[in-house]
Amino acid sequence: MRFVLWTALLLGLIVGALPAEAQEGGRVRNVVIQGTQRIEVETVKSYMTLSEGDAYDPDRVNRSLKALFNTGLFADVSIRREGDQLIVRVVENPIINRIAFEGNKRVKDEELKSEVQLRPRTVYTRTKVQADVKRILEIYRRNGRFAATVDPKIIQLDQNRVDLVYEISEGQPTYVRRIAFVGNRRYDEDKLREVLQTKEERWYRFLTNDDTYDPDRVTYDRELLRRYYLKHGFADFRVASAIAELTPNREGFFITYTIDEGERYTFGTSNLNVNLRDLNADDLKPLLVNQPGDWYNADQVEDIVQKLTDAVGTKGYAFVDVRPQVNRNRETKTIDVTFDIQEGPRVFVERIDITGNVRTLDQVIRREFRLVEGDAFNTAKLRRSRQRLKDLNFFEKAEVTNVPSETAPDRTIIKVDVQEKSTGELTFGVGWSTQVGPLIEASIRERNLLGRGQDVRLSAMLGTRRSQIDFSFTEPYFLDREIAAGFDVFAIDSTTASISSYNSITYGGDVRLGYQITDPLRQDWKYQLKQDTIKGVSGTTSRYILDQIGTRVTSSVTQGLMYDRRDSRLEPTEGYYLRGTTEYAGLGGTVHFMRGIAQAGQYFTLAERVVLGVTGTAGYIYGVDEKVRITDRFFLGAETLRGFSQAGVSPRDKQTGDALGGTWEAYGSAQVKFPIGLPEEFGVLGEAFSDAGTVGPTDTSETTQVYQSSSVRLSTGVGVSWKSPMGPVSLDLGVPLKKEKFDKTQIMKFNFGSKF
Repeated sequence: MRFVLWTALLLGLIVGALPAEAQEGGRVRNVVIQGTQRIEVETVKSYMTLSEGDAYDPDRVNRSLKALFNTGLFADVSIRREGDQLIVRVVENPIINRIAFEGNKRVKDEELKSEVQLRPRTVYTRTKVQADVKRILEIYRRNGRFAATVDPKIIQLDQNRVDLVYEISEGQPTYVRRIAFVGNRRYDEDKLREVLQTKEERWYRFLTNDDTYDPDRVTYDRELLRRYYLKHGFADFRVASAIAELTPNREGFFITYTIDEGERYTFGTSNLNVNLRDLNADDLKPLLVNQPGDWYNADQVEDIVQKLTDAVGTKGYAFVDVRPQVNRNRETKTIDVTFDIQEGPRVFVERIDITGNVRTLDQVIRREFRLVEGDAFNTAKLRRSRQRLKDLNFFEKAEVTNVPSETAPDRTIIKVDVQEKSTGELTFGVGWSTQVGPLIEASIRERNLLGRGQDVRLSAMLGTRRSQIDFSFTEPYFLDREIAAGFDVFAIDSTTASISSYNSITYGGDVRLGYQITDPLRQDWKYQLKQDTIKGVSGTTSRYILDQIGTRVTSSVTQGLMYDRRDSRLEPTEGYYLRGTTEYAGLGGTVHFMRGIAQAGQYFTLAERVVLGVTGTAGYIYGVDEKVRITDRFFLGAETLRGFSQAGVSPRDKQTGDALGGTWEAYGSAQVKFPIGLPEEFGVLGEAFSDAGTVGPTDTSETTQVYQSSSVRLSTGVGVSWKSPMGPVSLDLGVPLKKEKFDKTQIMKFNFGSKF
């Protein structure tokens, strides 16, 4: 018995003294990799947590197995032990040779390729394919096609390569059949539907996808509703829900918005609370344009914040924080607003990161920024930079944000994410104009040449009364400064037989230079050299025109100043502009004159989409020791004075009736544009106008044989304009209310042009 106990004790001591790896199964003497084709053996081993010479550990084997699967390089992995060897067998995922899309008609290949993550010459994995299928389906859902299906297929090739083909069944579009509102008392459903970007299905919306269901667009529409009500005084407004229901036949959606309008508020008192040293609040009070009793307008409050930020910044305060404090009085239904102006946090721009630009150079984007690295951060300048970037019209989207720096709390990083769009234009147009007659027009243009932001254009027009060809080039940042420089070359052949019984041919060119003195104030210079030839067309041509038959050369310098405070240069709704231009001809050449033109305009928003524009122009030309040529004189009519034909208001030869032109002019217009009840996406607006103008006497020594009068002519009328898919169309009906007996009238003015 004692012998047995001693034997057991001795065996226990021996076992305890054995190495740990012997207890767990020994060491791994060799790792054998099987099944590799492209991937190096050492690469496979580098992903494993168990190496040659390590003690065999089942847990480390499991971790190695997971690590190899997680690389995405292998379709299958197995690990087994044979004696002191570890056998690792892998099946490599194939390499994608080509990616193709079949069945897609509504969405282009380029859009799908930019969305999927897999690329040729990358490793094929089922997980990535399924993720890309979801992305493709999301694109189709955004286009309103919820019935779309995507079936990925692989075509096996040699050397473990595959072609990946996405077979797409686009299905029918899922339209929005009806949009309804619950809880609206102030505005009817038709009015609220105009606010939304999503539209109900209609036959005339074939050029847009706004009538297809998109959940992201519905979310955006909720925000549009909120902004609309806040703009009109409903400070308590909220969207309780927005429910989209699929129709029983699964071919459309019903969208129902449940809203709570709340009470409508007016402005109460508006005050300034200035906490900046040496800043006088009285200097800023004129910026508080909201008046007590006016309906509360959240957009107007934001606009005041912007103007206060800009005004304080121009006074030398780099770090400014303007916050509106809104005090709502539910009993009196008024809102008092106090604008707190205090010193903002001292934050500087660390850097500007730009992504998404493939063709456009970084410097083209950076030069539009009002901020550079090291500047004091200013939200107003950031907003202005964002707007300038969008105004380039080079990008489908241009998102500008700022994030705190990870290295310093007083630094911020400006992130710019752009998505480029095509900037090349090739157009061909046919149309008809009351001034030019039937016409054919073609042009080719690139607005972002070689990604440098340069603008180059070649165009030609062939009409029965006017033909021309011109070439232009503009460098917006000449010598890396904010100076726009360019040149034009042109040739024009005009037939004015029906107006003044002569033809003219002009050849020439110019060089120009323009720059911003301040943000609203711009100055432009131009030197022009041209040769024009006047030819009579019949024996009845006025002798005052026959005296000018021949060829002349004009060498002139033009200088212009423009102060522009309009909210938009193309379709202004508020603001004003002032423009002055002076021209001197006589720096060489055979023509000598001085000309000055002054223009001004102001725009007012009378109601939603109802805009009043009041504009005026005055011009004067003086011949230096010679008579002013007929091609340089002033004529009124058509575009400048509706109700009268082209050059319909002008001094006129009593015998031939030819328009001779005057040495000065003055005309103005008051015009109201308004919707006429058609859906907004039609792009149709009505207008009512009243024009007035006059032309001074002609530059002749004899006046007894010339009809001329400086009396004011007056006309009024209505019109309609349409932004058609084939180009702009306009029709004006003008009736002269005051005219002279020798004036030429034209009741209807019609213009039509189409772009293909």
